[in-house]
Amino acid sequence: MSGGVDSSVSAALLRDDGYEVIGAMMRFWPDAKRVDTFDSCCSPDAAYEARRVADSLGIPFYLLDYRDVFEKNIIEPFVNEYKEGRTPNPCVLCNSKVKFDHLVKKAKMLGCDFVATGHFVRRIDTPKGPEFHRGNDPKKDQTYFLWGTPRESLEKVLFPVGHLEKPAVRELARGYGLITAEKPESQDICFVPGTIAEFLSERIKPQMGAVVDPQGNVVGEHEGTQFYTIGQKKGMKLFHSHLERYVIALDTEKNQVIVGTKAECNTQTLEVRGVNYLVDVASLPTRVMAQVRYRQLPSSATLVQADDSSFQLEFDDPQFAVTAGQSAVIYDGSRLLGGGFIRERVLSIPSMQFRENISI
Repeated sequence: MSGGVDSSVSAALLRDDGYEVIGAMMRFWPDAKRVDTFDSCCSPDAAYEARRVADSLGIPFYLLDYRDVFEKNIIEPFVNEYKEGRTPNPCVLCNSKVKFDHLVKKAKMLGCDFVATGHFVRRIDTPKGPEFHRGNDPKKDQTYFLWGTPRESLEKVLFPVGHLEKPAVRELARGYGLITAEKPESQDICFVPGTIAEFLSERIKPQMGAVVDPQGNVVGEHEGTQFYTIGQKKGMKLFHSHLERYVIALDTEKNQVIVGTKAECNTQTLEVRGVNYLVDVASLPTRVMAQVRYRQLPSSATLVQADDSSFQLEFDDPQFAVTAGQSAVIYDGSRLLGGGFIRERVLSIPSMQFRENISI
């Protein structure tokens, strides 16, 4: 229970279905440092609201201390990715390394049969086992974050609101009289107090450097590569500010931000590593739908090659701002097949073939 409306309604639905429900929240915020700035999900205030929801539903509630687990599995990799010029999505690691790994194991130790969350994901049980499918609300589908779920955890996970659309969830919350019924959605990274730039500045010393074009010509200056991401066009001090330029790559070794036109930010071929599949590798289709950014519809692609540790995608149409560190997630129709971390992109630039190769 994150203190939001989706997990609150999930708990209520499970209770009404006859399950013995235990509410739990993972704590990762510090004892004192800037706690007042935590205003997202899974914050001290959210814990208070989750406990009130549990009380109103007549179920027990526990706050589980996961600070060390978060630091090791989420926060440290998050910072290291930015140091290496990549842009991570910590929600992916939270689900794969914490919720559906550590928390599932904890639930088993406590004698629980399942871990349920408020994700907008549909679980479909088949003779061959559970499958994860895109949620019925296309604006809220969250399968993109779940590709890293360990296969052995699939049968242990439930998604009570995955078949619903968001307005229906809020209507149910009103019917249950839950205090979270009208709570706005959080868009923040839950463990970051304040802004990402402030958070990174405390852990990575900013170092100014050059902004260059694909040919290596200096066209401006930047305040630290960790403050930029692929596709960004604001925040750079360009010598010719009238030109529209986008970040197309980051070179942390040279401390350079490389910029180009919007067309030069397109990618059609990419390498994905650190993969996890929810199906057998041998059963993967050649033609898939692939998603390389949350809040983006999947696009048609060819799975050129796939093994236990990596796969390569070739999209039918160029994709804008494919970003190293983000996830590439593959589907067969609505079914989630798996995914991995984007580590290599090939950018087609008219004057040259610019290749970004970042090892995992």
